[in-house]
Amino acid sequence: MLTPKRQKYRKAHKAKRGGKATSLVDIAFGSYGLKATTAHWVTSRQIEAARRVMTRYTRKGGRIWIRIFPDRPVTQKGGEIPMGKGKGAVDHYIVPIKPGMVMFEMEGIAEEVAKEAMENAAYKLPVKSKFVTKDQ
Repeated sequence: MLTPKRQKYRKAHKAKRGGKATSLVDIAFGSYGLKATTAHWVTSRQIEAARRVMTRYTRKGGRIWIRIFPDRPVTQKGGEIPMGKGKGAVDHYIVPIKPGMVMFEMEGIAEEVAKEAMENAAYKLPVKSKFVTKDQ
């Protein structure tokens, strides 16, 4: 799964959700993309699950780009621990997604196959998303 190699700070503040994306809004590498229409946190496990679905559809013909990277740590305290006693240990990593972000890109396969692969990958993600092409 995706995790950062090193970080400046081990634990981070909670990210605020909201607003529209200002970066990652256009398709840069491939011909087809999966664009978010709602805001949510996406974990490294969800990104990996979506990548596996798309890889299965491309076989050996297509190419996939993952435009998002989970670099924000989320902490979790153990069960039955009383209030207080500091912040919990880092449990997993997330990436905050904003509406308008292109999360995945693909090229080298037919548009119908790419659309089906992206729609199946979208089932694995907690954000609502739509299939977009380079023309749009």
